[in-house]
Amino acid sequence: MSEQERQEHVEEMLESYPLVALKNIVAFPHNRHALVIAREKTVRAVEETMMRPDRMLVAVTQRDADIDDPEFKDIYPIGTLAEVSTMHRQQDGSMQVVIRGINRVSVKEFTETEPFMRAQVEVHDDVQATGSQADAMVRHAIGLFEQYAQLSRRFSVEDINSIVALKTASRLSDTLAAHIVTDSQHQQDLLETLDPMERLEKICVLIGNEIEILELETTIRSRVRSQVDRTQKEFYLREQLRAIQEELGMDTTSESDELRKRLAEKKLPDEVTTRVRKEIDRLERMPQQSAEISVIRAYIDWLLALPWNERSQETFDIEATRRILEDDHYGLEGIKERIIEFLAVRQLRQQQASREGLPKSESQGQILCLIGPPGVGKTSLGYSIAKALGRKFARISLGGVHDEAEIRGHRRTYVGALPGRIIQSMKTVGVRNPVFLLDEIDKLSAEQRGDPSAALLEVLDPAQNKTFVDHYLEIPFDLSEVFFICTGNVKYQIPRPLADRMDIIDLPGYMLDEKVNIGTRHLWPKVLNEHGLSPEQVRIPQPAMQHIVTDYTREAGVRNLERQLATICRKAARRVLEKPNTRIRLTTHNLGQYLGLPRYADMQLTHKPRVGSAMGLGVTENGGVMLPVEVVTMVGKGDLMVTGQLGDVMRESAMAALSYIRTRADMLKIDPNFQDATDLHIHMPENAMPKDGPSAGITIATTLVSALTRRAVRGDIAMTGEITLLGDILPIGGLKEKVLAAQQAGITHIIAPAENKKDLIEIPSRIRQRLQFTLVENMDEVIEIALLPPEEEVEEQPANGGEIVPLRLEERDGPLVSESQKRPRMNKSAAMEQEKRDAEEPEEREPFIVPHETPSPLYPQARSHKEQEKQ
Repeated sequence: MSEQERQEHVEEMLESYPLVALKNIVAFPHNRHALVIAREKTVRAVEETMMRPDRMLVAVTQRDADIDDPEFKDIYPIGTLAEVSTMHRQQDGSMQVVIRGINRVSVKEFTETEPFMRAQVEVHDDVQATGSQADAMVRHAIGLFEQYAQLSRRFSVEDINSIVALKTASRLSDTLAAHIVTDSQHQQDLLETLDPMERLEKICVLIGNEIEILELETTIRSRVRSQVDRTQKEFYLREQLRAIQEELGMDTTSESDELRKRLAEKKLPDEVTTRVRKEIDRLERMPQQSAEISVIRAYIDWLLALPWNERSQETFDIEATRRILEDDHYGLEGIKERIIEFLAVRQLRQQQASREGLPKSESQGQILCLIGPPGVGKTSLGYSIAKALGRKFARISLGGVHDEAEIRGHRRTYVGALPGRIIQSMKTVGVRNPVFLLDEIDKLSAEQRGDPSAALLEVLDPAQNKTFVDHYLEIPFDLSEVFFICTGNVKYQIPRPLADRMDIIDLPGYMLDEKVNIGTRHLWPKVLNEHGLSPEQVRIPQPAMQHIVTDYTREAGVRNLERQLATICRKAARRVLEKPNTRIRLTTHNLGQYLGLPRYADMQLTHKPRVGSAMGLGVTENGGVMLPVEVVTMVGKGDLMVTGQLGDVMRESAMAALSYIRTRADMLKIDPNFQDATDLHIHMPENAMPKDGPSAGITIATTLVSALTRRAVRGDIAMTGEITLLGDILPIGGLKEKVLAAQQAGITHIIAPAENKKDLIEIPSRIRQRLQFTLVENMDEVIEIALLPPEEEVEEQPANGGEIVPLRLEERDGPLVSESQKRPRMNKSAAMEQEKRDAEEPEEREPFIVPHETPSPLYPQARSHKEQEKQ
């Protein structure tokens, strides 16, 4: 046979398989190996193998385990041809694979390296060793294995029996190499040894060495045991020595004695006393070298440090409480009265429980929960309540808490275990009747480690918290005398079972005059003191403070206002240091030198009627906002486009509004088949702000009718309400916040659902007297009030872009202006004075409510249903 023919014959014997490079693992024939695979090439090689009919791959060990992308020179030449038995994908993208070795192979070359490695290999058949010498070697190896198994105790009876049953040198050597040899270099050497007799002889030498090491370990273990016995002997001798010292009158105070002394001085409940004594006894019997001593000592310290019976003297006086609330907070009159009423009822319940001999836990009532936008004073109200009651105050922030153990604690079996935040705060305040403020309760989140809101159910339930059990303490702790106050931004995000246990009080955003007074009376002195300045050095008159509020902040609370005042103080501090005798007085003219250009423009609207544009009202966690809605019609095929980052509920409101309009097409003088050739595009500006909720339903419907009928929407109207398919208008929430936003934007007429009439009483009287409210029950009434007849002068949106051209018509029925627009425009200072005079008026008049069946006095052209029917 020629050399070329011999080469072709060798290449025909070679086969190509996917190759998997292993780190510190050697796969042996006739054995199963569990592998965890994460490298991309290896994962793809396994995936390719699973598509092969034989499911075969080559498992080869790397020379250097630190190489992530090995080449041909980085792997050993001898590997194992293996079959993939099972394959499972993990959540992190890795694979858990079980392979079964078949034969040894020699890797000749890589045929592919991307996207995975494929190699040509030569398969080596097993060499069978027979004869008396082979039998003697097998018996000797089995005997060494049985001795090794007895010393190591790593193998079960079934494993030992299965290995002893092997009678061939090849199978026995591979099995022992896979189960006993742990060093990867020795395993690879055994894999490359093709002669089974030679391989078995090497394994016998390795097992003999392991037996010697195990025997030495046994000797050392027995020596250590004798030392432990000696330690126990020293313990008894030490106890005898202590007894002798006591007889001699020597000081024998130990740690256990100190703990017992502390236990005797602190009056604890019987259950706690028994538990502490038991733990002290365990500590006393524990060897000094034990690692559990620190765990037991920390547990005893926690039990002794908690306020089991300590209380602070509580005082409650209505006038003192009202004075404290007035000094700490400006405005919020209704909220302050609500808090005083809540505390008064709570005090009477406690007095009744004392007279009837009931426990104090029966007099606690509901938990107080303050809900409102950021910066309106929820946390500071908690401080004021604690000051008024004479109790200690503790605050726990629950924002972002996602582990139940943060509330209930960790069990002592965990390393570094601690009680939950409730018990930790109880230890900090040192009394069992503090005021606890659970801040940001609406920011709780749940995950696989438990739901912290579910753990709070027991804490905030007056009927259950007297036996609150922390996982670390494992003893009931009485929380019934704790006054819990919760705060949050959005009450709808509080879990329903948790909200049912609380008395929720809504805190609205501040109005303009309230922000100015808060800034002048509270924030400005505080900021001056923080920056080392005096009121004589820097002065801010009321007009300048009003300018800061209106042009540099836009929020429901006053946090940004405090930041702007701090900016002024920083710049003023630099000037005072440069010229110590400087006296700074800020005005509306020099305010830009300290704060720069105004951040917000004037919020007053144009009040011009426009086609396809209406103003809605919404509520966010920062308070009420204006929600303009725009609609344009285009030639098309009846598509409906809704843009502006709207949620599912608001999109469904748009679809309901369109369906209502199609059912009223004849009454509205709209072509019933308008959708066949018209596309509608609904857009709500400020795309960066997510919007959702059903209260924009009537605004969307009004804008659609305006765009389809080319009738303009009155410019001084804002509206809110949920619409149904039949045109009924359902009540909405947050009317107070929406009205405040409309008032600040210069709106003079508000359309609201008739069922929200009860909510008008919550709106301040000086705001109600300046606005006109129209309460409606169905969408037909909204169209009558909000839309102008087609012949009125309007500002119409061009159909194909370009400039907006006003259409001028003669004014037959008077100008299209409201009574508020007829009044002369006042500057900001005059507006402030007017607001003060309105606030000092003693009488409270009813809001100006226009029934839906009467035409608007501002727009006499808008006729009612009854007049249209007569005509």
